Amino acid sequence: MARLGLDFGTSNTAAGLMAAGRPFVIPLEPEAQTLPTAVFIDFAEREYIYGTAAARAMMDGQEGRFLRALKSILGTPLARESRAFLNERLTLIEIISRFLAEIRQRSEKFTGLTIDSALSGRPVHFHSASPERDAQAEIDLRDAYHLAGFKDVAFLPEPEAAAQAVEGNGRMLIVDIGGGTSDFTLCDRKDGKTQVLASRGLRIGGTDFDRVLNLNHAMPLLGYGAQIGAEFGSNTHAAPRAMFHDLASWEKIAFVYDPALLREVRRWERLAQDPVLFERLAEVLEAHLGHDIAYAIEAGKITANGADMGQVDLSVIERGLTAEIQNTVMQTALQGYADEIGACALQTLADANCSNDSVDMVVFVGGSSLMGVIKDALTQALPDARQETAEVFTAVVHGLAIASEAQ
Repeated sequence: MARLGLDFGTSNTAAGLMAAGRPFVIPLEPEAQTLPTAVFIDFAEREYIYGTAAARAMMDGQEGRFLRALKSILGTPLARESRAFLNERLTLIEIISRFLAEIRQRSEKFTGLTIDSALSGRPVHFHSASPERDAQAEIDLRDAYHLAGFKDVAFLPEPEAAAQAVEGNGRMLIVDIGGGTSDFTLCDRKDGKTQVLASRGLRIGGTDFDRVLNLNHAMPLLGYGAQIGAEFGSNTHAAPRAMFHDLASWEKIAFVYDPALLREVRRWERLAQDPVLFERLAEVLEAHLGHDIAYAIEAGKITANGADMGQVDLSVIERGLTAEIQNTVMQTALQGYADEIGACALQTLADANCSNDSVDMVVFVGGSSLMGVIKDALTQALPDARQETAEVFTAVVHGLAIASEAQ
């Protein structure tokens, strides 16, 4: 029997074991160390598709339902609501369990081992503003693991796992910015041993960055903020905002598509001052293009992070339709989040009664930690600490593999 280190992430998932005294990441897809945390329910073939294949099926326009950022629903009422999937009534916890079962099966197939135990990463806080939801989220995830066939599961905060895998000596602040959360661990390392001094977490991550940029750059092209006239008279009002916020949120997109809402949008189209905007919105709802927009925003964000501007290709909605994300505008839009992240990092030091100048190194983990606005915020918070980038996408699973053997 083997114990799997499993980093179930909002955007990507990885699994690992110790091999020959070193952490080994299991290739869950050919030539890849991580698997997109994505599920496509194929209506035609009546099957579940996972990872890159799931995203490809959605992009190719296959008939079905695409789900991403499922980790974000843990601890919320949405997690235990029963819905119809291929003539089954399932909760999203059960959908997550099928994803985790796929990870277990792929890991067993690659290693030839029987795996029924896992050391799972988890955020320091799934929900930093709600202790009740935070506790429920771990219960939800534990239930998903058990449904997936894991008889035993233990949890380790993700930045504490990453701290096990970071090389070097001295006082380190691990800054793990993932798809859904920002997590911090302050630790001392000496001669390969790690002493955790304090950990803290915040429910802010890359999907929040994407939502803000989506609302700022894509949704206005679909009617966000536009005026709709009354059936009678000359009064106008702004299009309802809640639907646009859901359409811009990775974890909620799949649940926006509703025939009644589409009919309402067609009515807005008739009454709008600029009907073209709502024609586009109707096309997005009818053709289920919300995830295509989210992927386009994510790609534009990544490009803009390393250049003056990123292009958002929205030609899937309308030929030639694009939006631009200027780096300076993006930095301004995300500055509030960056300030919160910087403040939480400093509070982690305060929790351990450590001075800011005692930190030798800030180690960045997680894809969203590469954002310039985040690195700038940590530079401002800890100007004397040198900055290092760890194995951004695999440091957590490396640490889980190390810790799984130690336990």
